[in-house]
Amino acid sequence: MEKTVSNMLPLITILGPTATGKTRFAAHLAYELDGEIISADSRQVYKGMDIGTGKDLSDYVLNGRHIPYHLIDICEAGEKYTLFHFQHDFHRAYSDILSRNKTPILCGGTGLYIESVLKGYRLLDVPVNPELRKQLANKSQEELTKILSSYKKLHNITDTDTKQRTIRAIEIADFQKKHDVDSSEYLPIESLIIGLSVDRELRRKKISERLKKRLNEGMIEEVEKLLAGGLSADDLIYYGLEYKYITLYLVGTLSYDEMCSKLEIAIHQFAKRQMTWFRGMERRGFTIHWIDATLPMEDKIARSLELLQHF
Repeated sequence: MEKTVSNMLPLITILGPTATGKTRFAAHLAYELDGEIISADSRQVYKGMDIGTGKDLSDYVLNGRHIPYHLIDICEAGEKYTLFHFQHDFHRAYSDILSRNKTPILCGGTGLYIESVLKGYRLLDVPVNPELRKQLANKSQEELTKILSSYKKLHNITDTDTKQRTIRAIEIADFQKKHDVDSSEYLPIESLIIGLSVDRELRRKKISERLKKRLNEGMIEEVEKLLAGGLSADDLIYYGLEYKYITLYLVGTLSYDEMCSKLEIAIHQFAKRQMTWFRGMERRGFTIHWIDATLPMEDKIARSLELLQHF
């Protein structure tokens, strides 16, 4: 059994829905606290997936100083990076940061990743089951969802975003049902949790503006490059949102206007699901200190330092 030291130094967690400026805020806070950032984003781990995942690496440079970050660009696009991998990688980075007496700042919008390390989820490293995948390959999304629901109550709606995700979720559920094995164990981590929030209508406006900006910055060309580099359309569709809809446009399934419209709607829905998860965390006992994302940066930093002082 693996365990990690809990709370030698305060862990600061910054969360919130997409387009609230989490990365920029985390970088400024890290600058003030001599901290390092651990990304809690399920897609920023992939190399070459930059614009679509919103890595915004320029945000990590402040006044000529580079803010160290972890769990970004650690996998090749096309690999399957799981919650199990994230939990292990987080603890390696977390322990490393603590060993150097720096302040760790966990930042991202993937609520399941965040909760898994704060709560200390027990997770299994589930191997691929080729025979089961073969049996499920030709089933519809509706059939797959029904099969998955026969194993468990569906709390995590991302499990049914695509056929690939649902098949993997069935694979994990089937393995858990048939095997009594030890899993990795980490202690829960106490953390000051800061949430960035914006009014819903303003959030929608920011999402729409950001989507146009990313399309102008070459997001379609980024997906074209990934496809040209050998990734299959199915691999990219698996990653959802920008990669799913742009790939469908590039293979001729959607027109450009259809792609833009459907993608914009999907991102709005995604932001809503993120907030649902964070509200669920509060119901599950986490205290999230919400800060208005539209406040000037110096005000957000001052409020955060005040919270940290009383933590």
